[in-house]
Amino acid sequence: QVQLVESGGGLAQAGGSLRLSCAASGLTFSSYAMGWFRQAPGKEREFVAAINWSGGVTDYAVAVKGRFTVSRDNAKNTADLQMNSLKPEDTAVYYCAARGWSSITDSIRNYPYWGQGTRVTVSS
Repeated sequence: QVQLVESGGGLAQAGGSLRLSCAASGLTFSSYAMGWFRQAPGKEREFVAAINWSGGVTDYAVAVKGRFTVSRDNAKNTADLQMNSLKPEDTAVYYCAARGWSSITDSIRNYPYWGQGTRVTVSS
């Protein structure tokens, strides 16, 4: 079955960086668009970034544009989220998700496969 496993979360100071990674198995990874979402305490899950099957098309939430970069390595079946200039408001559980279409979307309901999440805490 499809498995997505996130790693790389932890504690960072404001202005610092973290790199999240999502390892995928049980799917033809190069045929799937990948998304990153996050859920802060007491808030709904929200879109962060997405990347199409080839890595040639990306999309970002306004709140992270210019600070976060999404990438993928189809040979390794991984998708990464490089997070720079972190802010306390970036504190959340971060999830990677996969959809069996090559195109990207920011809609949660269009991603059938999800990882278990990795926690990111940014201190001020």
